[in-house]
Amino acid sequence: MSISSSSTQEQESLTQVLTYHNQTKHSFTNYARGLDWDNQPSPFRRYISAPLRPLLHPPNSDDSPIYNSLFSYLPPPKPISNTTLFSLLLQFPCIIRLEINRIFYLAAQTHYAPKEHALEIRAQIPSQFFPNFFPNGSFLIGLSSIFWREAWKYGERGFRYCNHDLGHAIAAVTMAAAGMGWDVKVLDGLGHDELKRIMGFEVYPEFKIPSRTVKGKFEEIEFEHPDCLLLVFPNGVDGFDVNYKDLSLAISQFSSLDWKGEPNSLSKEHVCWDVIYRTSEAVKKPLTLEKKFVIDSFEKSATCSEDSYDHLTLRELVRKRRSEVDMDGVTSIERNTFYQILLRCLPSGFQEKQKRQLGLPCRALDWDSEVHCVLFVHRVVGLPKGLYFLVRNEENFDDLKKGMRLDFKWEKPEGCPPELPLYELARIDCMKLSKHLSCHQDIASDGCFSLGMVARVEPTMRDKGVWMYPRLFWETGVVGQVLYLEAHAVGISATGIGCFFDDPVHEVLGLTGSNFQSLYHFTVGGPVVDKRKMSLPAYPGMHNMLGLSHLY
Repeated sequence: MSISSSSTQEQESLTQVLTYHNQTKHSFTNYARGLDWDNQPSPFRRYISAPLRPLLHPPNSDDSPIYNSLFSYLPPPKPISNTTLFSLLLQFPCIIRLEINRIFYLAAQTHYAPKEHALEIRAQIPSQFFPNFFPNGSFLIGLSSIFWREAWKYGERGFRYCNHDLGHAIAAVTMAAAGMGWDVKVLDGLGHDELKRIMGFEVYPEFKIPSRTVKGKFEEIEFEHPDCLLLVFPNGVDGFDVNYKDLSLAISQFSSLDWKGEPNSLSKEHVCWDVIYRTSEAVKKPLTLEKKFVIDSFEKSATCSEDSYDHLTLRELVRKRRSEVDMDGVTSIERNTFYQILLRCLPSGFQEKQKRQLGLPCRALDWDSEVHCVLFVHRVVGLPKGLYFLVRNEENFDDLKKGMRLDFKWEKPEGCPPELPLYELARIDCMKLSKHLSCHQDIASDGCFSLGMVARVEPTMRDKGVWMYPRLFWETGVVGQVLYLEAHAVGISATGIGCFFDDPVHEVLGLTGSNFQSLYHFTVGGPVVDKRKMSLPAYPGMHNMLGLSHLY
């Protein structure tokens, strides 16, 4: 392909993505198209007739580390086994629109079946594949999306939600792995074709995108879109490199593997939002041989209020994690607790300047941070109500300040740790404002604080590639997962908010154009306890339930 034709294609892809992003914005007068509740898909993807390998229960004793200790150091790595994989998989939530799958373990490519808590063996892989490219004690986890699982409910905005979920999953895997003494890194030099091949998705028929939104029976719409491949490896392993050229060549041999199992059908009828599939085509990442695989040394996070935490183990905390439906509108938190939560949201850990993603769980990502947070503070004792801004990449500070309202203060709040790049913009009661911006939802005003995640969008795509668009949503999901864990760790709760009015958020900040865009909202506060909910042990009586005890 010539340079000029390549540039033309890149511009067309950029135009498609910006069209999608603007078309799927909510406004005060118009919501993005969607909300079709008639065709809810099955929550579980299975591969019929693929051999099923159950996973062992971990010991009854909780030997996982204290949650907040992981931000200071990682424990010695545990060996990979059936039991440690069980613990890993139970410590990140099952997101039904996302396939937490393609676990490469014991020289096999497997699909995780969460309902059965077992691995479906899709194919045997060459025995020398791992030794040739990765250190001892490592394995791969592939993540994929079925767009239909979001689109049935959220319509054309579903592509955004899939990538939010992807970020949550990356962070959840990274934290669960950290509890085992394992590190995690996205193998982001690989392209879409390599991911499709290694995950066994070449068996799907090619989906022909219609020219408009249509309703009917489209079995091929239930295909899995390969999102990313995570390398899980022992913490502290000596430096190693990944040769993407040789790795791509080895993956090309996966086309000839003997793939087992046929994907089950999820819905009887579908609505095809063509704009989702055109955009997913536009953001397909090519193989990038020049991308270096860099393992940065672990960077601890800053601490200003260790006493804020309940000192739960990682396993205890993860099992408490919930998305609340209502906040009580009463609960408040101390100022230092608020600062402590935000310190954990920083990408670089305890560094003088925030930019490179070195701390947990951001370190799984391989690009400099592009996501910032505008905060609506409601009930933080010792901190005035108002609008605040957390700068997560301080190289963007000047552009943010110039692009936002001239009357914003940009002052460090009282008692703010020097390593926390948090700024007070305006002292106002923003309860009604935050509610209206989040689609009139009370939950945004009834917490201790809420926030919107603002990303550097168009410049990032121009500088690095249009394929960065979904990755910006991944980064917001990573930050969101931190907020979930931190909220529960200090005794309150949190909820992600995908419904918000995009451009009105920008107007409040004074932002124009598409340089910075709001991609995700969140709220943190005291939950209203729903007595209808019940927590039960995970997979009770698994041996008998599966009828597979003879395989252990």
